[in-house]
Amino acid sequence: MFKSIVVGTDGSVGASKAVLAAAELAATQPDSVLHIVTVQKPLSPTAMAAGEMAAAAPVAAERDWESEIRDELEQTLDRAAETAGRAGETRIETHARFGSAAEVLCDMAGHLHADLIVVGNRGMQGGRRFLGSVPNSVSHHAPCSVLIVDTVE
Repeated sequence: MFKSIVVGTDGSVGASKAVLAAAELAATQPDSVLHIVTVQKPLSPTAMAAGEMAAAAPVAAERDWESEIRDELEQTLDRAAETAGRAGETRIETHARFGSAAEVLCDMAGHLHADLIVVGNRGMQGGRRFLGSVPNSVSHHAPCSVLIVDTVE
């Protein structure tokens, strides 16, 4: 039923619960693919300028801020893939993107012809759910089914 599953992670404990739930579901589907996606908000022009100024300093010249961000995203994806691998034999693909998390998840699901997007419910309690949390946004704009996993302790 769900051959292509997209799950979002930010590396948090709650997101790990969503990744595990998605992986467990994928493991029950023969020939399924689990796409783990992490998203970094684009850097503001101010942050980019600060990074360029810091790179001009002799001590910070060795550090490439864009490379650091990519490394952090890859580490997040590696940990998530390791978590997902515990659920059983499933093909896992990882994707690091820049943008709005909800938009990227929905766009990726469309691009990958996903059958399901899995997200945690963090941000859906209280007043925040009216302000546009990721799970709320995904549930309204997804091109496929959405599973919102209870990740709140």
